[in-house]
Amino acid sequence: MAIKIDKINFLGWENSIKLSNGIIDVVATTDIGPRIVRFGFENDVNEFNLDPKTIGLKGGDEYRYYGGHRLWHSPEDRKRTYVPDNDEVDWHEIENGVRLIQKPEKWVNTQKQIDIILSPDESRVRLIHRITNLGAWPIELSAWTITVLNTEGIEIIPQPNKDTDLLPNRQIVLWPYSKMNDKRVYWGEKYIALKQDPNNTAPFKLGINNQEGWAAYARGGHLFVKRYYPQHDTTYPDFGVSFETYTNDWMLEIETLSPFTKLQPGETVEHVEEWELYNNVNVKDIDEGAFDEVVEKYCRK
Repeated sequence: MAIKIDKINFLGWENSIKLSNGIIDVVATTDIGPRIVRFGFENDVNEFNLDPKTIGLKGGDEYRYYGGHRLWHSPEDRKRTYVPDNDEVDWHEIENGVRLIQKPEKWVNTQKQIDIILSPDESRVRLIHRITNLGAWPIELSAWTITVLNTEGIEIIPQPNKDTDLLPNRQIVLWPYSKMNDKRVYWGEKYIALKQDPNNTAPFKLGINNQEGWAAYARGGHLFVKRYYPQHDTTYPDFGVSFETYTNDWMLEIETLSPFTKLQPGETVEHVEEWELYNNVNVKDIDEGAFDEVVEKYCRK
């Protein structure tokens, strides 16, 4: 089936672009961003969550969280990372999708792009994220993609299983506010699982060297699978992790990163993700046996 591309008003963002293939749809607003504000089965729920206080807003100098899917640069810094993305973005059609092009970020001298490419006949999307150095001297950064998912789901993260004999095979990093005895996290034999709890306002974040390059989020009979391509023998931010996840009371984030890259003036770093969405996948609680069945069928390729 051909990809259908329409301009729509999405929740007050009047200049939004909807891409659909008859199975799934993706909505990116061009009033702000680059930012994707919806992903889901057609005529069904939004797998993403949006901050209700900022829906439909645009313009201004204040940083707004918004939600949805965004592209940042790591390591996280209060001034550089949180440059507002409240302005319009340019866009044009590409094969089976669109390219979102941010206006240059003047203070940090970078420019972001996201290509959104739908499969014509499957519930799959390919995202190509780019950050270009527009400045006069080299900068070092990691492309960092953050997907804000809706409430009351269970995230499944594969534990590294590489046999390294007497040497360690994984890094697990925690942030100052993360508690290892947080009831939302399960430290399992094969998987780490994280529950989103709307009644728990405390933040929790972890990072891991995700060797398999995927994580999944089960919610309401749907399974969202996010894939990326971690590279070995390279340097990653945050003590060397390519994958991070965060939750609080209103959402859960699945985050992936590119290796640290030194960009000369005019150079670009690319970071690729693939999203898949499956129906009638019921994961009701944390159970490694149940996880095994889901993972073998949907996650491991």
